[in-house]
Amino acid sequence: MVRRITAALAATALVLGLAACGSDTDESGASASPDATLKVGVSPVPHGEILTYIKDNLAEQAGLKLEIVEFTDYVQPNRALEEKQLDANYFQTVPYLETEKQAKGYKFTALSPVHIEPLGLYSKKATSLEALPEKAVVAIPNDPTNSGRALNLLAQHGIITLKEGAGTSATQRDIADNPKQLQFRELEAAQLPRSLDDTDASVINGNYAIESGLKPATDALALEKAENNPNANLVVVRDGEQNDPRVVKLEELLHSAEVKKFIEEKYQGSVLPAF
Repeated sequence: MVRRITAALAATALVLGLAACGSDTDESGASASPDATLKVGVSPVPHGEILTYIKDNLAEQAGLKLEIVEFTDYVQPNRALEEKQLDANYFQTVPYLETEKQAKGYKFTALSPVHIEPLGLYSKKATSLEALPEKAVVAIPNDPTNSGRALNLLAQHGIITLKEGAGTSATQRDIADNPKQLQFRELEAAQLPRSLDDTDASVINGNYAIESGLKPATDALALEKAENNPNANLVVVRDGEQNDPRVVKLEELLHSAEVKKFIEEKYQGSVLPAF
C-alpha cells in the first residue's frame, strides 16, 4: 500500500501516521527477518514510481516485500529514518545528505547512485534565456545544496558569473556578476512549480517539475547535464544496515536492466539512469 504524507501535516498527525508504519528494525538496531517487509520513504515522482514498478514486477520473484511511504518534502524522510519509522529512504543526493548529516547529526549511509533528475530553469513568460528581462525575479530552492546547484546552473549558461572557487556550495554572496540584475527569491523546493505564476522564471528540482506536469527534457530553458553530475539520487539507510538482506535485494533490483529500461522509456530523458 502506498501512503502519502504531506509536509502540511501537523506534527502530531505525522507521528501518528508514521507510528502506524513503524520500522521492522528493532530498538537495538538489529535488522529484522529477511522475510519482513522493507519500508522505504520516497518522493512520489520519480522515486515512488520506480519503486512501484519494482514492487509490481520484480520484488515478488526476488523474495522482497516492499511498503512505499510517500513524502512531499525533503525534510521528513530523513527524520522518519532517524526515528526508525522507515528502513530506508530514496529521495536525496549525496550532497544533500551530507548537508543534513552535518546540520542534524544523522548517522546514515548512502548506497549506489540510481538516477539523476536534472535541475532546470523554467518560465511561463520567457521562451529563452535571452528573453529574460532586466531585473527579472527568479525563484531558486532555499536549501543550501539545491540553491548552490541552481546558481551553478545559471552560471554554466552565462546568466550570472560566480566568484572563483565558489563551487557547488555557492550562495548569492558568491555572485560576481549579474548583468541582468536578476532578483533572486528563495523558496522551499516543493513550492517552486507554483511560483511560476508569480516569477519571471524558477529553478525547479526534477522530481517536482515532473510531478507538476513539466517535461524537463523539452520545457526547461536551461537544464543540468548528466555528465559528471554529483547529484544522483540513491537509497539511504542507517549506518550499519546496508548489509540487511532486504536492502541488498532492493539495491540489486534498483540497478537491474529492467529498471534502467523502465526509467529510459517512461521519462524520455527527464530522468536519467545513473548506472
